[in-house]
Amino acid sequence: QVQLVESGGDLVQPGGSLRLSCAASGTIFNTYDMGWYRQAPGEQREFVARITLSGSARYADSVNGRFTISRDYAKNMVYLQMNRLRPADTAVYYCNKHPVMLSDYWGQGTQVTVSS
Repeated sequence: QVQLVESGGDLVQPGGSLRLSCAASGTIFNTYDMGWYRQAPGEQREFVARITLSGSARYADSVNGRFTISRDYAKNMVYLQMNRLRPADTAVYYCNKHPVMLSDYWGQGTQVTVSS
Protein backbone atom coordinates (compact mmCIF):
# COMPACT_ATOMS: atom_id res chain seq x y z
CA GLN A 1 0.00 0.00 0.00
CA VAL A 2 1.30 3.43 -0.97
CA GLN A 3 1.72 5.82 1.95
CA LEU A 4 1.35 9.59 1.61
CA VAL A 5 1.17 11.47 4.90
CA GLU A 6 1.04 15.26 4.85
CA SER A 7 1.65 17.42 7.91
CA GLY A 8 2.47 20.96 8.95
CA GLY A 9 -0.76 22.71 8.09
CA ASP A 10 -1.98 25.37 10.49
CA LEU A 11 -3.87 28.61 10.91
CA VAL A 12 -1.63 31.51 9.91
CA GLN A 13 -2.11 35.22 9.36
CA PRO A 14 -1.72 36.77 5.90
CA GLY A 15 1.94 37.35 5.16
CA GLY A 16 2.99 34.49 7.39
CA SER A 17 4.89 31.32 6.57
CA LEU A 18 4.42 27.58 6.93
CA ARG A 19 6.48 24.54 6.05
CA LEU A 20 4.55 21.48 4.95
CA SER A 21 6.00 18.00 5.05
CA CYS A 22 5.11 14.87 3.12
CA ALA A 23 6.23 11.43 4.18
CA ALA A 24 6.04 9.14 1.18
CA SER A 25 6.66 5.46 0.75
CA GLY A 26 10.02 4.61 -0.72
CA THR A 27 8.44 3.00 -3.76
CA ILE A 28 6.77 6.19 -4.91
CA PHE A 29 9.37 8.64 -3.61
CA ASN A 30 12.31 6.98 -5.31
CA THR A 31 10.52 6.30 -8.58
CA TYR A 32 8.58 9.44 -9.49
CA ASP A 33 8.79 13.17 -9.57
CA MET A 34 6.84 14.50 -6.59
CA GLY A 35 4.32 17.28 -6.41
CA TRP A 36 2.13 19.32 -4.12
CA TYR A 37 -1.54 19.91 -4.88
CA ARG A 38 -4.28 21.77 -3.08
CA GLN A 39 -8.04 21.92 -2.94
CA ALA A 40 -9.88 24.98 -1.67
CA PRO A 41 -13.48 24.77 -0.42
CA GLY A 42 -15.84 24.37 -3.34
CA GLU A 43 -12.98 24.16 -5.82
CA GLN A 44 -11.27 21.40 -7.76
CA ARG A 45 -7.88 20.09 -6.76
CA GLU A 46 -5.12 22.06 -8.46
CA PHE A 47 -1.42 21.75 -9.09
CA VAL A 48 0.87 23.77 -6.82
CA ALA A 49 4.45 22.62 -7.40
CA ARG A 50 6.54 19.68 -8.51
CA ILE A 51 10.12 18.55 -8.11
CA THR A 52 11.85 16.03 -10.34
CA LEU A 53 14.09 13.20 -9.21
CA SER A 54 17.03 15.43 -10.09
CA GLY A 55 15.72 18.35 -8.05
CA SER A 56 14.30 20.60 -10.75
CA ALA A 57 11.29 22.56 -9.48
CA ARG A 58 8.28 24.10 -11.20
CA TYR A 59 5.41 26.08 -9.74
CA ALA A 60 1.92 27.22 -10.50
CA ASP A 61 1.76 30.90 -11.40
CA SER A 62 -0.31 31.60 -8.30
CA VAL A 63 2.50 30.55 -5.94
CA ASN A 64 5.60 31.18 -8.02
CA GLY A 65 8.09 33.30 -6.08
CA ARG A 66 6.45 32.56 -2.73
CA PHE A 67 6.63 28.76 -2.39
CA THR A 68 9.63 26.45 -2.54
CA ILE A 69 9.45 22.68 -2.99
CA SER A 70 12.29 20.42 -1.91
CA ARG A 71 12.97 16.76 -1.23
CA ASP A 72 15.18 14.80 1.14
CA TYR A 73 16.18 11.43 -0.29
CA ALA A 74 17.59 10.21 3.03
CA LYS A 75 14.23 10.69 4.75
CA ASN A 76 11.80 10.02 1.89
CA MET A 77 10.33 13.46 2.56
CA VAL A 78 9.00 16.22 0.35
CA TYR A 79 8.62 19.73 1.71
CA LEU A 80 6.77 22.86 0.71
CA GLN A 81 8.01 26.10 2.21
CA MET A 82 5.23 28.66 1.91
CA ASN A 83 6.01 32.34 2.42
CA ARG A 84 3.93 35.50 2.16
CA LEU A 85 0.77 33.49 2.49
CA ARG A 86 -2.52 34.91 1.27
CA PRO A 87 -6.12 34.07 2.15
CA ALA A 88 -6.43 32.58 -1.35
CA ASP A 89 -3.86 29.97 -0.32
CA THR A 90 -6.37 28.50 2.12
CA ALA A 91 -6.88 24.88 1.11
CA VAL A 92 -6.18 21.29 1.97
CA TYR A 93 -2.70 20.50 0.67
CA TYR A 94 -1.77 17.10 -0.69
CA CYS A 95 1.43 15.52 -1.93
CA ASN A 96 1.62 12.88 -4.63
CA LYS A 97 3.64 11.71 -7.56
CA HIS A 98 3.79 13.89 -10.64
CA PRO A 99 2.02 13.65 -12.92
CA VAL A 100 -0.99 12.06 -11.27
CA MET A 101 -3.25 9.55 -12.92
CA LEU A 102 -6.95 9.03 -12.28
CA SER A 103 -6.20 5.81 -10.42
CA ASP A 104 -3.57 7.30 -8.10
CA TYR A 105 -4.02 7.12 -4.35
CA TRP A 106 -4.43 10.31 -2.32
CA GLY A 107 -3.64 10.82 1.35
CA GLN A 108 -5.66 12.83 3.85
CA GLY A 109 -3.90 16.12 3.18
CA THR A 110 -3.15 18.88 5.66
CA GLN A 111 -5.27 21.98 6.21
CA VAL A 112 -3.75 25.41 5.64
CA THR A 113 -5.89 28.34 6.68
CA VAL A 114 -4.71 31.89 6.03
CA SER A 115 -6.86 34.37 7.90
CA SER A 116 -6.59 37.38 10.16
